[in-house]
Amino acid sequence: MEIKKIAMVGAGTMGNQIAMQCAICGYDVTCYSRRQTTVDKAQAFSDKWFAGRVSKGKMTQEEADEIQGRLVFTSDLEKACTGADLVIEAVADVIDTKKKVLAQVDAITPDHTIYASNSSYIVASLFADAVKHPENVCNLHFFNPVLVMKCVEVVRGPHVNPEVIDAMVEFTKSIKKVPSVVNKEIYGFIVNRIYSAITKEACYILDQGIASVEDIDNAVKNGLGHSMGPLELLDMTGIDLEYDVLMQKYRMTGDLSDKPSPAIVEHYAKGEFGRKSGKGFYEYPAK
Repeated sequence: MEIKKIAMVGAGTMGNQIAMQCAICGYDVTCYSRRQTTVDKAQAFSDKWFAGRVSKGKMTQEEADEIQGRLVFTSDLEKACTGADLVIEAVADVIDTKKKVLAQVDAITPDHTIYASNSSYIVASLFADAVKHPENVCNLHFFNPVLVMKCVEVVRGPHVNPEVIDAMVEFTKSIKKVPSVVNKEIYGFIVNRIYSAITKEACYILDQGIASVEDIDNAVKNGLGHSMGPLELLDMTGIDLEYDVLMQKYRMTGDLSDKPSPAIVEHYAKGEFGRKSGKGFYEYPAK
């Protein structure tokens, strides 16, 4: 399972940075979004990031040009996926959306192509039947910001060819990340399950008026040694995403304890999603 060409389906914050990391590590990557505005935004971010690395002396202009020569942005799915050995998906965490995208990709790519979903929670066995070879579909979960965070979760679903898992472990290492293999499919995998417990308790403490946003985050940072507090992290990843994920889990389990906390519901209802909207648990001045 030699990987040479990579297609990145989804050019948002996660998809764009995954594509950039792969290009930095020597792979030919085409990053796709169906929206040209998203493609243009991803291209602009990439150009600015590499220019910044050059200006800071982190790489030469020649190195930056070589890397960017391996990185193509497009709104043409066929151009992105034709001949791809690995397709990494970072579209919305909605099963039907993933199935639709996977079926479209399957019609373009060769039989040997590995399809890796960057989903934070949805296990691959729920959408793998959208392709001719479901044994080639797995979860490959990166963390935000991809260009900084080292962890990548590689999930061993019951349907997945063991050689695919081996290939993804080696691929993860090849892009200078650290793989953590999840041996059984489980909602939220490793990191999100652990951090969700912390976040849930932080929101409970806030909802009960026990401590302020700032004091909760400061306690976690200075008491547990975390680089960010749980409420700061929610602002960065998106309160809207947290709301959607928890509501999806609640619909699956019917357990009232899985519903979003009142604090999350309030911010979601007001459109206060965190950094992306300029306000969440904290306020972010316009740049």
